Amino acid sequence: MPVAEIYEDFFLELRKKLWNMGANHSHKTPVFDENEDVNFDHFQILRAIGKGSFGKVCIVQKRDTKKMYAMKYMNKQKCIERDEVRNVFRELQIMLGLEHPFLVNLWYSFQDEEDMFMVVDLLLGGDLRYHLQQNVHFTEETVKMYICELSLALYYLQCCHIIHRDIKPDNILLDEHGHVHITDFNIATVLKDSAKATSMAGTKPYMAPEVFHSFMEGGPGYSYPVDWWSLGITAYELLRGWRPYDIHSITPVDDILNMFRIERVHYSSTWSTGMVSLLRKLLAKDPECRLSSVTDIQNSPYLADVNWDAVLEKAVSPGFVPNKGRLNCDPTFELEEMILESKPLHKKKKRLAKSKSKDASKESCPLPAHLQQCLETVRQEFIIFNREKLRRQEQSVQRASPDSETTNSTQGKVQDGHNNNMLGLVEGSAVCRS
Repeated sequence: MPVAEIYEDFFLELRKKLWNMGANHSHKTPVFDENEDVNFDHFQILRAIGKGSFGKVCIVQKRDTKKMYAMKYMNKQKCIERDEVRNVFRELQIMLGLEHPFLVNLWYSFQDEEDMFMVVDLLLGGDLRYHLQQNVHFTEETVKMYICELSLALYYLQCCHIIHRDIKPDNILLDEHGHVHITDFNIATVLKDSAKATSMAGTKPYMAPEVFHSFMEGGPGYSYPVDWWSLGITAYELLRGWRPYDIHSITPVDDILNMFRIERVHYSSTWSTGMVSLLRKLLAKDPECRLSSVTDIQNSPYLADVNWDAVLEKAVSPGFVPNKGRLNCDPTFELEEMILESKPLHKKKKRLAKSKSKDASKESCPLPAHLQQCLETVRQEFIIFNREKLRRQEQSVQRASPDSETTNSTQGKVQDGHNNNMLGLVEGSAVCRS
């Protein structure tokens, strides 16, 4: 048996025992004041499942509702030292305004002395990169469904004036039924009116030609079509197992632009003519000629048989269903958290209590004044968010005004974005991923 599977089986058994111990310890469900801000004590930490761009991710259970979530946590001091606070704030600002069935939706955000927390939908099907690394063969019919679901998500983002800028297999998570969900908004940007983005942001192998042109030649910038190019690259990779262009994080921009000028994309002879035609239009180098809206996609002859309402409602079953007996992620994240992490999350409460005790006895070493000032600024400017509370308020308003119409029809359809089944706003400097 592979070492990774041995580790995963071990930690699943360990967590099962801890879960049962906790369940036997207390039969009472804790009750929290509805007006109280959600905080770290409201969640039970179950296990670590990954690392994001600016923090770590673990599975948690909200103690009162028993609902499962993924919780991303980012150390404030590290974010300040690495100049990442702006990106964290931008991601939070964007996510609190979004809710859609094919996004990883934000439910809560809060902070304590050490960390900033974002609690989001839990998707236990793993990301598409993980499944590619597991040598999963994605059929054309499966990839066709992914394109449809992702197109609806990109259309929603476009309606919200958002470019994601990092669509790739790593940032597409599957739920237990196999539906896709876009995650990781920390390099997304918001466009106002007819403005365009100009900075080189994203992951090189998935970035559209106009992003590189804008960076190298000071062109007019780029807009929503860059996400549709990334969708085309992702779909090609899922079908073939490798990308259409041999681009890596260390590939010089001049070489990349040269590839776009002289190389032709090779499509497999085993793919249908409809899929090839669709990919060609998604991978058009000129953004003006590229498919870059849900209307463009829906008008494709290849997708003429698609029931788009059923797709939005997740009534169409994907061709690939993740293994429900596993967590579909690298199990070594849990090992690192338990053994290598100097400030493990499960010991936070004792650690903070000890720190407060030291502060009271004046034994602790004070932080540099500049760092203290930055930490205070983060504390003041971090946005506290509670979608559950927001929904209660909206329902209360609707009950008070029964004749009032819902905010919009789309919002009514997308409120099932959370997956609770069993047991990531400003143009900045250049941001590139490996």
